[in-house]
Amino acid sequence: MRNEGIGDLQRMAIARETIARNQGGPCLHMADPIQTWAAKVLARDRRAIARAISAVESGDTLGTRLLKELFAASGKAEVIGVTGSPGAGKSTLVEKLAGAYRGAGAHVGIIAVDPTSPFSGGALLGDRIRMQSLASDKDIYIRSMATRGELGGLAPTTHDVVTILDAAGCDAVLIETVGVGQDEVEVARLADATVLLLVPGMGDEVQTFKAGVMEIADLYVLNKADLPGADRLEQELESMLSMAPRGEGWRPPIIKAIATTGSGIGEVKDALEQFRRFQEQRAGKEKRRRSYWRKRFLELLRRHLFEKVVKERLRDSVLDELVDDLLEHRADPYSLVEKIVAQTLG
Repeated sequence: MRNEGIGDLQRMAIARETIARNQGGPCLHMADPIQTWAAKVLARDRRAIARAISAVESGDTLGTRLLKELFAASGKAEVIGVTGSPGAGKSTLVEKLAGAYRGAGAHVGIIAVDPTSPFSGGALLGDRIRMQSLASDKDIYIRSMATRGELGGLAPTTHDVVTILDAAGCDAVLIETVGVGQDEVEVARLADATVLLLVPGMGDEVQTFKAGVMEIADLYVLNKADLPGADRLEQELESMLSMAPRGEGWRPPIIKAIATTGSGIGEVKDALEQFRRFQEQRAGKEKRRRSYWRKRFLELLRRHLFEKVVKERLRDSVLDELVDDLLEHRADPYSLVEKIVAQTLG
């Protein structure tokens, strides 16, 4: 269990409350509301965590301010991505794996990325429904998120939700991707370790030799290993790994499991721990996180610059005029972009 991460924010809030009590009266909003909110998140207040995630998902500026306060307390959790095709059993495996981490005394956060509802635009909540056995555990926090059209298997704000759960003291954060197929590679950039689920009899035997999601796995799990074809799938994976060894020296293990019964879950957890030690010995985790934050920083910078340009230079009437110029070929898009950027930054 992780005891650090409470940080100065919570201590400041506690100190203010203590001073107020000693002076014989309540604390009259002496603390910044954002700092108070952050202190509650750091203290694992579930309602504060839920509000924080909702603020981030909605794009509220308060969410950004809160992330600024929480960021210093993050960076300690082990982030594990679980991906695979629909029907592979990701939710069941995540449920059992979370239970195994809890059995070891860890605080666990689960981010279940669900398809987007065509009516509300929110998550369909299928994954959270399937994990009801964990709902009563106060040391496991489950959050469903909608993809909202985002490609790569994650929701747009998954990165920020990881920061919140990390700062809130989660020792492990499990991310279940939406499960749309072979293009779910974004999770490997965010996670410290990526688990790929495959099942026999669903065409995965053919997919094992395709580029994409097969190349990002740090661990393969052959779920539903009691079904016919499991041995054949294992052999094909072994052949693929023999023909294309990974450069850093890690050979992803292949573990057979039956997630519904819990068979193989202990082996999955042990393999993840082995990979964590392997990464730490070779500074692999630092390299992976350095690469992640480099790309993440550039993404945030790109997004904010875009928003600045749109707000300052591209009102609807101006945009319509520029589109007219492009349609009539009076101007080329490359020169227009260069001109707008120069005007914005100049």
